[in-house]
Amino acid sequence: MDYQEIRDLISNARKRTPVTVHVRHDGELEAPAGEDLMVFPTGAGTTVLIGEWDIARTVIRGAGSRVSYFHVDNDRRNSAIPLLDLRGVNARIEPGSFIREKVEIGDRVIVMMGAVINIGAVIGAGTMIDMNAVVGARALVGSDCHIGAGAVLAGVLEPPSAAPVVIEDEVLVGANAVVLEGCTVGRGSVVAAGAVVTEDVPANVVVAGQPARKIKDVDASTRDKTGLLKELRRLND
Repeated sequence: MDYQEIRDLISNARKRTPVTVHVRHDGELEAPAGEDLMVFPTGAGTTVLIGEWDIARTVIRGAGSRVSYFHVDNDRRNSAIPLLDLRGVNARIEPGSFIREKVEIGDRVIVMMGAVINIGAVIGAGTMIDMNAVVGARALVGSDCHIGAGAVLAGVLEPPSAAPVVIEDEVLVGANAVVLEGCTVGRGSVVAAGAVVTEDVPANVVVAGQPARKIKDVDASTRDKTGLLKELRRLND
């Protein structure tokens, strides 16, 4: 997706505040079910409402003093883009990660706890996005990469830019490293932990520092230290 598509999608999206409300009440709770509100009477004067907060709030207010109390669970307000439906994804997605709609997840990808993948990003097959890593809007990550814990691949949504971050195949980005917008990291290269990439990185080199600079070519020793574990990417199928 280019930034105009994402901009238009967010701008034109209906902003939603989904909630789950547990209501304790006397008598019947008049709550017409519809697309924006699902109603689950549970008996004994208790009803669960699932849907838009503005509608659920109207139902509760309409019941007046017949409502003894209610409890609201919600995790967003006026959200434009929902999270990705993971049921059709052939990958290992651990709890506590956040992946927005319009993200492409390849086969056998691993997304660890706390990772964030923003709209328009593409994650290639067999890649791991480690704990608390951030993959910004429109970032392109190749196959068999490892994006280390706390690393940031900058997004290019605001301010708009025509050049997203590109991580080519078999790249390792170390923990807490940052790759700035518009930068490409070439195939097989290694970005050391804590490095800040401000310009393109050629293939098969190791870069380190702030800003990142080449310190050596990738050799057999480097491969031994940065190799991926295929066992971690094995799924039930």
